[in-house]
Amino acid sequence: MPNQNCRPHNTFCGRTNRREFLNTIGGGFTSLALAGMLSRDGFIVSESKANSSHLNPLTPRPSHLPGKAKNVIFLFMYGGPSHVDTFDYKPKLYPLDGKTIDIKTFGRGGHKTQGRVVGPKWSFNQYGQAGKWVSELFPNLATCVDDMAFIHSMKADSPIHGSAMLMMNSGSLISGKPSLGSWVNYGLGSINENLPGYVVMLDKTGGPISGAKNWTSGYMPASFQGTVFRSQGDPILNLRHVHNMPNQEQRRLIDSLNHLNSTHFQDRIDNSSLSARIASYELAYKMQSTAPEAIDVDAEPDHVKNLYGLNHERTEDFARKCILARRLVERGVRFIQIYSGGAHNDSNWDAHGDLEKNHNYHAGNTDRPIAGLIKDLKQRGLLDETLIIWGGEFGRQPTAEYAKGTGRDHNAYGFTMWMAGGGIKGGISYGETDELGSNAVRNRLHVRNLHATVLHQMGFDPNHLSYFYNGLDQKLVGVEEVDPIYDIIA
Repeated sequence: MPNQNCRPHNTFCGRTNRREFLNTIGGGFTSLALAGMLSRDGFIVSESKANSSHLNPLTPRPSHLPGKAKNVIFLFMYGGPSHVDTFDYKPKLYPLDGKTIDIKTFGRGGHKTQGRVVGPKWSFNQYGQAGKWVSELFPNLATCVDDMAFIHSMKADSPIHGSAMLMMNSGSLISGKPSLGSWVNYGLGSINENLPGYVVMLDKTGGPISGAKNWTSGYMPASFQGTVFRSQGDPILNLRHVHNMPNQEQRRLIDSLNHLNSTHFQDRIDNSSLSARIASYELAYKMQSTAPEAIDVDAEPDHVKNLYGLNHERTEDFARKCILARRLVERGVRFIQIYSGGAHNDSNWDAHGDLEKNHNYHAGNTDRPIAGLIKDLKQRGLLDETLIIWGGEFGRQPTAEYAKGTGRDHNAYGFTMWMAGGGIKGGISYGETDELGSNAVRNRLHVRNLHATVLHQMGFDPNHLSYFYNGLDQKLVGVEEVDPIYDIIA
């Protein structure tokens, strides 16, 4: 029978493991002198490893850089939108429609050396001062291109949805790593103690594959994980008072629980989970009065509702989420992720069959609300400090997966994402795929470069923001040095 007194990962039955022992002993004698030298020479000293797993989510870490952004809104197009049908104009694809050509691809259908080309199904036109080519799928976003930086040379490590989503959200193909929103909140702390620092809004048809693994805090305290918000009704299920319990009685109950938990807290070596539980009780209590006001989108004036398309059945759902995102930014929520696309293929951007039906539907649902979000943030003076990210877990091939139909296979080796606000240059395009949109060929960028850019804009050196876990300094961008995309930074 297992020993019930065994401690969590950092210890073995109450004893420090070998890696922890060596790290503690090896660093202890020299840490004071080293800290002094580093401070004298202008370096930032990382946080105490001994305390890094017991952090208060309201307490910011010392930032490394002057951050230009305070908040992030990640618009996640689940399923993988086709870059060659949206923002990556490839005129040579049109005359090749239906023809079989020699081309190396790797997607859900495996490795192939030939494929039937699917020509773009929408026309492109130029917009903005830079003359950016944008598909007719996005007539409203086309009016915002001078505020957007298009990254046309993104690459990822997997063309399979589950692992690709984990990579885009947490920088790793395997689950259990903290997500991007967790890193942002770990680094900066929360501004508003009455709302979560990290909010996730799912598609009305359901969540993505792998579910909560995409917004987990991983090995960080649970207080850094994403909180799923609903854009209508109760923002969080089970948040209301139980059996209409009065506030004073509920306050006494929580105080009693906190007292018992705090007593137990002092006797534990690794107490991060218990600390997060105590914090969650307090947050839930405060949110009972705060959250309903925060999500009261119907209180917005008519001209704002019209800007986002809230009064139109087609765009109402995503418009509500985008307005809520702006309201949460105004109230200090650090990281907001909104999903377009649910769990089933017919409800997300995964267009293997009828590309036209799929992309007309999803682009039509999201184009006006996203454009409204950009314009609304800009006119309120919030765009400069709010970083917006748009994209999916990968793109699509220029060729079909099936013998018939207009659908495209997955493409993780050349796809498009865009960023706006938060100190990002507007009206530019960076990187390039080949003439058919199959592979990134110029200024190729990995998902880690995207993550590094987000951390940089939030005020952190992505190669030094770390969390000590299991005897190692863990980083979102991994062990190798990763550069932000400096050419798109204003």
